[in-house]
Amino acid sequence: MTTRIQNSDNQVIAYLEGRLDTAAAVTTAEDVQPLMEATNKEIILDCSGLEYISSSGLRIFLSIRKAAGAHGSKVIVRAINADIRQVFMMTGFISLFEIQ
Repeated sequence: MTTRIQNSDNQVIAYLEGRLDTAAAVTTAEDVQPLMEATNKEIILDCSGLEYISSSGLRIFLSIRKAAGAHGSKVIVRAINADIRQVFMMTGFISLFEIQ
C-alpha cells in the first residue's frame, strides 16, 4: 500500500494505491495524517489505484471525515472501483461521502 499526498492552496489530494487491509492500515493512518490537519480545504481521496479496502481502511476514511468536519473541510472520494463501491454501499459509506 502506498499513499502520496499532494497539497495546494485549496485542496489536499491523497492518492491511495494497493490494498488497504489490516496490515497496511497502521502505516496508511500515519501517511494520511496531513489530511487530518487540513483546515478549510477540499480533501480528495483518489482511489483510482486502490484495489481493496478492509474494515480497518474504512475506519481511516471515517477518521479523515471526522477531522475534516472539525476543521471546516470537505471530503470527496474519487474513482472507486466496483468492488469498493459495493463495500461502500453495504456499509452505508456511500451516503457519508461525496463520491465522484
